[in-house]
Amino acid sequence: MTDRLIHVAERSSCLMPRTNLNDILIFMAVVDAGSFIAGGQAMGLSRSAAGKAVIRLEERLGARLLNRTTRTLNLTDEGRVFYERGLQILASVDEAEASVAGRSGTPRGILRLSVPDAIGRLVVLPLLEEYLRAWPDIQVEMSSTDRFADIVVEGFDLAIRVGPTASDTRLISRVIATYRTRLCASPSYLTERGEPRDIDDLAAHDCLIFASRNQRQGWRFRGKGSSWIAAQGRSRLRLDSAEAIRDATLAGLGIALLPDFLVADDLAAGRLRQILPDLETDDAKIVTLYPDKRPLESRVRRFIDLMVEELGRRDDTRHRDAG
Repeated sequence: MTDRLIHVAERSSCLMPRTNLNDILIFMAVVDAGSFIAGGQAMGLSRSAAGKAVIRLEERLGARLLNRTTRTLNLTDEGRVFYERGLQILASVDEAEASVAGRSGTPRGILRLSVPDAIGRLVVLPLLEEYLRAWPDIQVEMSSTDRFADIVVEGFDLAIRVGPTASDTRLISRVIATYRTRLCASPSYLTERGEPRDIDDLAAHDCLIFASRNQRQGWRFRGKGSSWIAAQGRSRLRLDSAEAIRDATLAGLGIALLPDFLVADDLAAGRLRQILPDLETDDAKIVTLYPDKRPLESRVRRFIDLMVEELGRRDDTRHRDAG
């Protein structure tokens, strides 16, 4: 973020006095760096100058933004709110630049992504290599977390999710790929607990379920007459990370329902075994979410197009291999 702050600061010095906006940018640089010394250096200032800028800002706002000790700086509640609004301002600057650049077909600016950890490592990072090579004026900030970020409040351009997403009128969602899911368990778990023969047998097993805050993803399978049947397995361990569920499955803690991109290697190596393979399960859908605004920035549209193209090609290959 530092380069972006300096870029905005340089332009602001030509447009307005070095108060207000510059002090805000210095405050944000100090927060990002975690100290007045490093934050000041990032903006080409001394520690003293950075500290005075933050004091001026606090006096102007009539609120303390930072709690200072001899070793640490911590945001106050007011400081946290102000910092988040600053992120929104910077995102708006990026959008203004991108809207102009988009007319020439050349995306530029910073693409801010929120992705689940496993998807980020296994799916998104390989695509980012191609994306950054194709568009040298683009920078990317990616948050890899299974936490459900509020992408509007936190200033993300795009979020990638797996599975169903909560309805949000502020966002547009688009399914860009589907992956088969597999019920699997470790050989050690199956040796100790036995292998389920049908859906009803799952009731006697420990099922590892994804859960995050108030969201919990259950399992369902296609039954007779094309209706869906919910599994009734016990859920003594719930985790908020797909990779954590995979690790728990490998450790013999239960049965999991996971997308094949996450467990294909483990199944091939015998570290996991697929159970009830004839059951039809829900596909894992990879969904993009982005704020409902027009026009869509070129940097966002280009990355979505790349995901659709590349993941669609992989999906076609999987279907041919399955056939």
